[in-house]
Amino acid sequence: MRRFLLLLSLLAAVPAMAQQPAIPVTTEPARVGALPVEVLANGTVVAESVVTIRTRVDGQITQVHATEGQMVRRGDRLFTLDSRFYQATLAQQEAQLAALRAQATRTEADAVRYQSLRGGGFTAAQRFEQAQADAAAAAANARAMEAQIQQTRLNLEFARITAEVDGKLGALPLRVGNFVRAAESTPLGTITQMDPVLVQFAVPERWLPQVRAALSTPAGIPVRATPDGEGQETSTGQLVFVDSAVDTQTGTIQLRARFANPTGALWPGQYVRVTLSPAVDQDAVSIPAAALQTGQNGRFVFVLSPEGVARRRVVTLVRTMRDRAVVRGEIADGDKVIVDGAQRVTDGARAQERGAPPAPAPQRVSQAG
Repeated sequence: MRRFLLLLSLLAAVPAMAQQPAIPVTTEPARVGALPVEVLANGTVVAESVVTIRTRVDGQITQVHATEGQMVRRGDRLFTLDSRFYQATLAQQEAQLAALRAQATRTEADAVRYQSLRGGGFTAAQRFEQAQADAAAAAANARAMEAQIQQTRLNLEFARITAEVDGKLGALPLRVGNFVRAAESTPLGTITQMDPVLVQFAVPERWLPQVRAALSTPAGIPVRATPDGEGQETSTGQLVFVDSAVDTQTGTIQLRARFANPTGALWPGQYVRVTLSPAVDQDAVSIPAAALQTGQNGRFVFVLSPEGVARRRVVTLVRTMRDRAVVRGEIADGDKVIVDGAQRVTDGARAQERGAPPAPAPQRVSQAG
């Protein structure tokens, strides 16, 4: 009788999983290594420079050399104004300058002549001084006319309106035949700089110490920006600006990053998803984010042991990084974390990776005496 009871107790000690088939699961290894700390934010693309095109002289538009939306380079001609009035003024001033220079030459010669006569006692000092004053006045009049000619030539240049920066033209409200005045506030158009561009965004103030520390390093802080929508290109830039004060109402700090934009992937005024990387965690433990589960006592994962048994491990979520979750807990490098099928297993249940040969089941105790 005692032998029979001993056999029954041995049979009861065999786990129930020994009689059940292993649950098929999919696993991915846990990784321990350097991972960048990422701060996610929403940002807005802003142009680094927006130039308003205005006229600096009065005149009628005779030619429009560009079209709306065109990419222009600095120095490209945009408008031509009627400059005949300034050309006539220039011709008149050049003639006056020739007369003034002739007069200055004559008065200078008189001054030299009176200087020699004064040395021989043939003229009074007052007459010599008058000759010197006349020569100086004539030279000054010539220089004044030269300045007026320079101003007129400058007005002629202003009649040819050119692009001041590289960028994209906006709407052009005025066409050929319109008369424009320098005193009026109506712009001829705008040029928006497209390369490079800035992305403005805000992060919580708790990241400010790390941002300031990383900004002072030679490598700087990399920033990625991705426009909303499927298949959008991700651009990489550098943080260039940290605001001088924290917004007390929102508890955030304004930042700006500069991006090279040769293909126009980023458009001024566009909303983008921003990823800021102010630091690198050298010993981060990461697992697939899909493996993370939440129970009554917190977060946990299932790890598949070498014996083919699912073991529950309690973890603490530190942060997420795309499809990976950085955690703290009893997770070692290379542990097989159950991803697909984790909802079907329990602690101590038999599990088997899909595509792997079945693990041998625990041997049952023989009932033979």
